[in-house]
Amino acid sequence: MFRLFRLWGRTGRDVRLLWYALGHRQRPLWLAPAAVLLCVWALEPLNFAVPFVGVVDDFILLPLALHTLMRLLPGEIRTGFRR
Repeated sequence: MFRLFRLWGRTGRDVRLLWYALGHRQRPLWLAPAAVLLCVWALEPLNFAVPFVGVVDDFILLPLALHTLMRLLPGEIRTGFRR
């Protein structure tokens, strides 16, 4: 359970890193389509049709996918964000 809270805590930082990386001049080509797919996944209609699946999806899988996506970024973008 503690890991889940840590994951939620990192989500805000990961969203800010994603925003920074989208504006970076050396961003990878795959980043913009991946960000769009992540947004579509967050707003998918299945969240409203099946509430339990939507809760698991929004609170566990979506932050995990975002964090994994941010770990795939090049090191220079991540270190530039930390400064």
